[in-house]
Amino acid sequence: MAKYKAIPQGFMTVGEVAKKMGVTVRTLQYYDKEELLSPSSESKGGRRLYTNKDLVTLHQIISLKSLGFSLGDIKQRLISLESPTDFANVLTKQADSIREKIEHLTASLTAIEQLKKEVLQMQTVNFKKYADIIVNLQMKNGSYYLIKRFDDDTLDHIRNRFDKESGLNFMDRFNRLSDEIIELQKASVSPESEKCQRVVKEYWGLIMEFTNGDMSMLPKLMEIGNIDTATNAWEERQKIVNDYLEPALQIYFSRLGTNPFEEIQ
Repeated sequence: MAKYKAIPQGFMTVGEVAKKMGVTVRTLQYYDKEELLSPSSESKGGRRLYTNKDLVTLHQIISLKSLGFSLGDIKQRLISLESPTDFANVLTKQADSIREKIEHLTASLTAIEQLKKEVLQMQTVNFKKYADIIVNLQMKNGSYYLIKRFDDDTLDHIRNRFDKESGLNFMDRFNRLSDEIIELQKASVSPESEKCQRVVKEYWGLIMEFTNGDMSMLPKLMEIGNIDTATNAWEERQKIVNDYLEPALQIYFSRLGTNPFEEIQ
């Protein structure tokens, strides 16, 4: 005589569901306890029974959990399955969540590859710089290449001078001004022109803002800005800016009657 009566057609035991869906019986019992997924029926012998609809709901749970959602979040996201439209909505939401996850993972992979490249180029172990590069990669600051060119004193100055918001704001203004300078260079605008000198004045103002008026930092900035051979897109762009600005700055300082770079030498 069988220990249990036959399971009605269309129903499954907790063990069968666990085997089909690749989860443990304990997991299903926990979901039942948390009222996330309770069996749809119970046999005359008291066995908890699941249906194919329960399997689809379990698939929702497993998919959302794999995307990093907590059980509390999942409970709020579960969609009732009463019509083909409901099921289609489940698949749409899962697809959207997967796309978001792919975008996040792609960004993480890009950051890891960029960090690996920078670490190998630096040649020496410097965890302080590694941390700065990671932070800037997370902020999607495309100018993170600069970090490996800074010495520790300059990096300490930056950390003390700027927080995340003000740092990104500064780099945004610096990059927009660099774009304007490149456009002037492409248009062959003369360094003596009023338009060029206005941009040079603004550029020098950014340098003073960066140094907070500390002229002793200028030699370091000159060394950092000295790019003989560009190794990446940012350096190629900055080299164009530097080459165009050098004579324009000389004219600017000449008109001011002073040259701060000569004074500190």
